[in-house]
Amino acid sequence: MIPRTALFAGLLVLYSCLAGSPVQAAAKAASPAIAQETDMQLETSWDKTFPKSDKVRHSKVTFKNRYGVTLAADLYEPLNAGDKLPALAVSGPFGAVKEQVSGRYAQTMAERGFLALAFDPSFTGESGGSTRNVASPDINTEDFSAAVDFLSTQDNVDPERIGILGICGFGGMGLNAAAMDTRIKATVASTMYDMSRVTANGYFDSMTPEARYQARVALNAQRTKDAASGSFATGPGLPEKLNGDEPQFVQDYYNYYKTRRGFHPRSVNSTTGWNTTSALSFMNMPLLSYAGEIRSAVLLIHGEKAHSRYFSEDTFKKLTGDNKELFIIPGANHTDLYDNLNVIPFDHMEAFFRKYLAVR
Repeated sequence: MIPRTALFAGLLVLYSCLAGSPVQAAAKAASPAIAQETDMQLETSWDKTFPKSDKVRHSKVTFKNRYGVTLAADLYEPLNAGDKLPALAVSGPFGAVKEQVSGRYAQTMAERGFLALAFDPSFTGESGGSTRNVASPDINTEDFSAAVDFLSTQDNVDPERIGILGICGFGGMGLNAAAMDTRIKATVASTMYDMSRVTANGYFDSMTPEARYQARVALNAQRTKDAASGSFATGPGLPEKLNGDEPQFVQDYYNYYKTRRGFHPRSVNSTTGWNTTSALSFMNMPLLSYAGEIRSAVLLIHGEKAHSRYFSEDTFKKLTGDNKELFIIPGANHTDLYDNLNVIPFDHMEAFFRKYLAVR
């Protein structure tokens, strides 16, 4: 019996942990191999879940992180831009791809004058990494800094005016990067998740020490099975069909990732599921331990009705300085901040980045 919390925190299918009950998960084998990164073939057609803007120039780029993983990204550049632009690195949600939410955010910010880079994290989407659909608090934090590396060396970017924008689980990764990387001058975390906290403790920290231990036992037993089989078991993702009794936030995820609204064939959340043992590295590596040391500007955005709102509220309490802000959107839920243009506060984000990246 494997607690659903430990298996599915990354996929955000954690509703059983609210009742504190373990759920038997059927895992399936997944091949760990893909083509060598030197043979990466990036999609050339417009395969996004949002329409292409005629106000920006779009191109595909790649860059390596410090672990040697090649990351694939979409670069959005405002038309008729000046010589040195303020730039943003954008990623998330956790288990999504750049053709979904992060691309929409990046393109919109490019329309507003920022060079914006939406990237797929390591091991997901079009990015490299020989094992697929695995996450790491360290490597995924590094992915943001690698994006800053890339932006800092572009001829049309001012390296002193670089910010990051993380959505959902990559809001937490982005804050973790901001606590480490002093080149990041401003950070926006939208509808943020603290992935290490929810994986280790369940929603609202409801997981008991005994449940945590049993989760580790089950996950490490799965590691042994994976080692014996030479493949990685994949935890079930979002259901293929709703039965109507799921918690509202699970229905919200389904209505984004599993429908025409947001489905993408390369998205973990739309298709398969994370590697079962991916949860292990998040269980004892708290992401936001040093959030209080972030000196650069931070804007936390969350929906009033979001089940995840407490992540931003609790993180905001850790932040110090007068350049931090918590911005709550009345009536909005978690996934409203994925694609609801009537809800996402792009004006507020633009003003924040203009202020703290010294954009006139």
